[in-house]
Amino acid sequence: MITRRRMFAIPAAVAAAGSLAACGGGSGGSGGGGGGDNSVEVFTWWAQGSEKAGLDALVEVFDEQHPDVEFVNGAVAGGAGSAAKDMLQSRLQAGDPPDTFQAHAGAELTDYIDAAQIQDVSDLFDEFGLRDVFPETLVEQLTADGAIYSIPSNIHRSNVVWGNSKVLSDAGIDTASAPGSLDDFLAQLEELKSAGVTPLSVATTWTQVNLLEAILMAELGADSYNGLFDGSFGWDSSEVTTVLEKFSTMMEMTNTDRDGLDWPDATQQVIDGNAAYNVMGDWAVAAFEQAEKKLGDDYVAFELPGKEKIFGFLADSFTLPEGAPHPEGAKAWLETIASPEGQLAFNLAKGSIPARTDVDTAEFGEYAQTAITSFAEDAICSSIAHGAATSVSWLNGISDATSQFTTGATDLAGYQQALTDLAEQNQA
Repeated sequence: MITRRRMFAIPAAVAAAGSLAACGGGSGGSGGGGGGDNSVEVFTWWAQGSEKAGLDALVEVFDEQHPDVEFVNGAVAGGAGSAAKDMLQSRLQAGDPPDTFQAHAGAELTDYIDAAQIQDVSDLFDEFGLRDVFPETLVEQLTADGAIYSIPSNIHRSNVVWGNSKVLSDAGIDTASAPGSLDDFLAQLEELKSAGVTPLSVATTWTQVNLLEAILMAELGADSYNGLFDGSFGWDSSEVTTVLEKFSTMMEMTNTDRDGLDWPDATQQVIDGNAAYNVMGDWAVAAFEQAEKKLGDDYVAFELPGKEKIFGFLADSFTLPEGAPHPEGAKAWLETIASPEGQLAFNLAKGSIPARTDVDTAEFGEYAQTAITSFAEDAICSSIAHGAATSVSWLNGISDATSQFTTGATDLAGYQQALTDLAEQNQA
């Protein structure tokens, strides 16, 4: 259940399918608003690269299922939705909502719920028969005060390490097996640095927060990591200090142009052999596959190693805003993203796992099968960078503190204090 603790974790039973990565496009124009009386403006941040391919695949299914409804593409570019969320909030506050908008399932929704900006879609869950195909525990996690406010289209894993096999091998690193611990991974980064290779690619602030959360998961383990968000484990602990020290060490071994890049650029550095590793969600797999790279032969992929095997969880979902100008069009879109056909097409293109348990996974690739297994067997930790663990305002605070730290505007102690203060403010 979505609560003031802002926790979101779903059990292994939801494992269903997964693969590639994708985003915005399809029929209709770009930008906000527009469309006739029988239309739907779909607001997302799937505006480039593999994310656009996923949205395009979903729109094809939508056009087949609802040929009488015009799709209007409201995609706004910007990794993890940072730019899109700012624009969305401006529109919601101005009383100009899109017909439906993408949001990360989990604690991110609390801001919209508290502001009465999205509607209860429990009736649509019943109308579409979703209680029978989404595990009961997932439905419970989507519920706040007896209501359900979004319909998930997928499940992603955030804490994946992507590596260039040739770069690693040339540096003397055995790619036959993943490093056994976070310290082993750090030792590999040092080896790569000594070999004159950029050890780790990263991009703008949200990708740095994604790296931070992966280190937190690996170093703390699931119970302590999850405790950071319900107040049962302290951001001011010595264990978090160790995490921040390791985060700082990793950031020192990243590309110098990082702040001017977004995630596709950082991933491309690994694909091109200009960096050895990148820590990114599994939407990145599409970039490797589009470049005709083969898992094992050309690249490696494994969760950032730590105390236990962890699946860093996030899910994209769609809402029905209050005052949506075309509510029937929005309902048609929600029906498509919840359908077996929509979830199959979308997730095959985007690198994620369908939320439905009745989607045939036979078409999904080798990496996707590892994600399915991980989600079924490993501990679940909700993503910070992708709105599953924190509200939008809390994430914004973490992002600001992280940016100040990685640009040298604050020291490690000040960074940890800022994170501690944010937790206290948001857990009150």
